[in-house]
Amino acid sequence: MYTEYKRTKMNYVVFALNVAAAVVWSAPARRCEPGDEILGRCKASTEDKVRCTDIMLGYCNDMPYTKTIFPNILDHKTREAVEQGTEYLLLSVIESLLKGECTPDIRMLGCSVLAPRCEKDRMVKPCRSSCEAVLKSCAHAFEGIEMAWPYFLDCDRFFVSDEEGCYDPLEGLREKQEVVLASIAPEEPATIIQFTYHTNAQMINVLKKTSARCSDISTTYSIGRSTEGKDLLVIEFSANPGQHELLEPEVKLIGNMHGNEVMGRQLLIYLTQYLCSEYQLGNQRIQTLINTTRIHILTSMNPDGYEMASSEIEGSNDPDNEEGPRYNGWISGRANGQNIDLNRNFPDLTSIVYSRRRFRRFRTNHIPIPDSYWSAKVAPETYGTPQEQKVLSPTPDEQVFKQLARTYADAHTTMASNDTDRCGASFADKGGIINGAQWYSFPGGMADFNYLHSNCFEITVELGCDKFPVEEELYTGWQENKEALLSFMESVHRGIKGVVKDEYGNGIKGASISVRGIRHDITTAEDGDYWRLLTPGVHILTASAPGYSKLMKKVQLPARMRRAGRVDFVLKNAVLEPDVDDFSLPDMGTYDRFDPYNQFERYTPSDLGENGEERQEKPWWWAYFAQSGNPAPTWLLRNH
Repeated sequence: MYTEYKRTKMNYVVFALNVAAAVVWSAPARRCEPGDEILGRCKASTEDKVRCTDIMLGYCNDMPYTKTIFPNILDHKTREAVEQGTEYLLLSVIESLLKGECTPDIRMLGCSVLAPRCEKDRMVKPCRSSCEAVLKSCAHAFEGIEMAWPYFLDCDRFFVSDEEGCYDPLEGLREKQEVVLASIAPEEPATIIQFTYHTNAQMINVLKKTSARCSDISTTYSIGRSTEGKDLLVIEFSANPGQHELLEPEVKLIGNMHGNEVMGRQLLIYLTQYLCSEYQLGNQRIQTLINTTRIHILTSMNPDGYEMASSEIEGSNDPDNEEGPRYNGWISGRANGQNIDLNRNFPDLTSIVYSRRRFRRFRTNHIPIPDSYWSAKVAPETYGTPQEQKVLSPTPDEQVFKQLARTYADAHTTMASNDTDRCGASFADKGGIINGAQWYSFPGGMADFNYLHSNCFEITVELGCDKFPVEEELYTGWQENKEALLSFMESVHRGIKGVVKDEYGNGIKGASISVRGIRHDITTAEDGDYWRLLTPGVHILTASAPGYSKLMKKVQLPARMRRAGRVDFVLKNAVLEPDVDDFSLPDMGTYDRFDPYNQFERYTPSDLGENGEERQEKPWWWAYFAQSGNPAPTWLLRNH
């Protein structure tokens, strides 16, 4: 696995222009059609002349002007035509679709096209710069629901430059925002956190209060108790806490495995408060993260060890103690109440990997726990979740682990800096990350166990040399690590995801997803969905399950992919010969490439209609428009 590290004080994305000469002829002037004058095709007679009219559209009644004109920019001739159009329907439901994000900005921008400003019986178009600003800040919201940016909000097509006498359709909205902001003290933080240490009882209290405060997006559950009976309480954040949603990736954060290494514990306590508060305050980034991810946070895996370490610190605060508080970082409490190092107490599956690594069909995934493990001394904290040597020991997913470690280190304020003191470590030239075994290796580690036994990819973050830093350094530690924690959680959306189904549309549990060249498979969950972290590049995927034929697909992941690509599989029932070579793959030329920015292409004949057209699974929001009686708004589909 990979480890990030930092210094002592570092607490751990040609049109043709018609300019022809005037031609004079004697043919009688034709009657102007509606909209012709606006387009410059003719001059309307007095009785045909368009005039400003009151805005009578309910969803556009808060625009910074009161007069509009028809035909509008989309050539709707009347107010009734606007109200019957799919464009106006979209504006009426956009707040629900985006869950309040980027509204009323999107709605008002759309109204500036459907009900443009009118002055002196002439249309005034909205400014391109206003559209571009909204596009920049709101495009991600449409991506989040897999909806294309609406065609009628094309900044180049329907909006004009400042030099053309345009206006800002959001002018009134910004004025209101400025009034609100002026009433808020500039020094007031969005989220208030007390950067102090927490006892075990205080920690449990914070988690339960946070869950109660944000009960719509969080819950708590226990994974057991420590040796001394302390609750191992986990807090979960999700749009639907307590249940897994199809295709929603899950991420876990665990702190304080060694009881005397306390910065991680405190950072995770602060993180739970931050996620709850910022979600309620409307932080779009946090809302997107929680609405699309299931997050599990175990703030302390070793509460017994922490209690021992903190009591030693408290004892050194005795006024009769001439030495004063002792924050030397080498205090007691590393192990649990049984004096077991929890990060040496997991099943040693690494030795099994090394003993079988030369077998052709051996995979480094879902290795069962040996029966002999349970007869040894196993800590209850471990139930819930050789000689040391420095040697590079890459996993089959070496590049993925490097990518995850790099994500954390690069987002940290100083971790990737080459001039940072590494507490005596010799990898300052590696940008703050290193293969764990190359630093020092040991059997029974949690990160190795998770990778070899489950679908989990785990890294270890070393947060500093002072195991129990002074309280004054907690705020600094939070400032240094906050962005890194958020970026790391967001990285769970890289790679690919999808559903493995049978011919009848039922999800297949326990199907294997293999990647050519990587001897580590992941398996599908209860309803057949899976997630596979992958680095950019071309990958050959194979989906297989007992009693089904295999299906292979070729995918290409771009370097700057912001969300996981969707790759589904439909497996057919089949009787397989027992000697079939599981890893024989046909030539690369038998695969079709697809563009992940175009929603990932389909691969199987079953995805095609009777005439060969592609059947596309419509997104959840399609129902808003399907019964409207209007032509289907295929312009809202990202892959259309």
